[in-house]
Amino acid sequence: MKNCKGLVACVLAVMMLTASFAALGEEIEIPDVTFIKQQVLPDNEAMAFLKKMGVGWNLGNTFDAIKGAWNMNADEMTVETSWVGVKTTPEMFDALKNAGFSSVRIPVSWHDHVDSEMNISQRWMDRVQEVVDYAYSRGFYVILNIHHDEDQFLPSSDHYDASAAYIQTLWGQIAERFAEYDEHLIFESMNEPRLINTSYEWTFDANVPACLDAADCLNRLNQLFVDTVRTSGGNNETRYLMVPGYTASPASVLNDYFKLPEDDADNRIIVSVHAYTPYDFALNLNASLNTFEVRQTASTQPIAQFMASLYKKYILNGIPVVIGEFGALNKGDNLQARVNFTAYYTAAASARNMPCLWWDNHGFTGNGELFGLLDRKTAAFRYPKIVEAMMAYAGYDNITPAE
Repeated sequence: MKNCKGLVACVLAVMMLTASFAALGEEIEIPDVTFIKQQVLPDNEAMAFLKKMGVGWNLGNTFDAIKGAWNMNADEMTVETSWVGVKTTPEMFDALKNAGFSSVRIPVSWHDHVDSEMNISQRWMDRVQEVVDYAYSRGFYVILNIHHDEDQFLPSSDHYDASAAYIQTLWGQIAERFAEYDEHLIFESMNEPRLINTSYEWTFDANVPACLDAADCLNRLNQLFVDTVRTSGGNNETRYLMVPGYTASPASVLNDYFKLPEDDADNRIIVSVHAYTPYDFALNLNASLNTFEVRQTASTQPIAQFMASLYKKYILNGIPVVIGEFGALNKGDNLQARVNFTAYYTAAASARNMPCLWWDNHGFTGNGELFGLLDRKTAAFRYPKIVEAMMAYAGYDNITPAE
């Protein structure tokens, strides 16, 4: 990566710390990843806010679960446990706090819990608030969103009126319920908005009119989200709000088609991105790549590149960015590689003052996406060395500047 003003130059040291952990017959070490960061960080409230968010964790596959054919007629309150089999408890958040996490993202799907006029079920809203309070009362920064409602917020002109009605009606109710919560509660407009069930579901192509239309509709939906929250009273007038681009990918907010919403509040819009990078290592179940070395640019360059671009376009200009989802799935006992990845990724994000939150779907066994960290049945971490790697490099102030 080039050295130039405003970009973070990275120099990797190749020594290892002495910390070790016996797992699966091997000694796991936390790599010493030294980032030499340029001291170019705007002095504003948003940058100070990001520093306090540090690193975080997702309560994945829980309130974002949705009904399928097998449980379509089940009581709505059983959805919380339908994917992970465990009801959320205060002890889980105690474990997260004790481990050093500062932020928690609580993804929530709503379409199974509204009536014909889109009024949210009182029971569902009460339970969501109860779990938000588990985190909020412990001092976490809490991100609350609209998650697996992709059919309801589809970004296309043909569906725009229905999407806009859903965004406005749902966020009006959510914002009213949480209006008196302080800045520790953050709202995120949508999760990974995209043209589902199309050839462009996960790839934005500026040469395709449908993609350009989607980008325009998404900008309008994000604006509607901001306007709806801002007019709902209480602390919502100045609350930090997160907005994604298409699929929430870094590329989607780095192109010229993504527009930040206009806002009466001063610099309270956070750019929301998800990045499981490098993809073949971190997320692709069909790829055999299961190694990550902090010494090798083949491993680190994809991370350094997208983070440097976000830093240059947003952070350097005082605009906050949060990586709401990241992680590396378990690929056949590659714990050391995942620890290496986590240390590098967290250090790279922290050096640029971009909080990052691990996607924990409570997946530990099987052939699916195994991102589990916290065993919710015991409130203990299955992979403490991954957590230790995050905490070793958690937050901008924890990265040693160049001498």
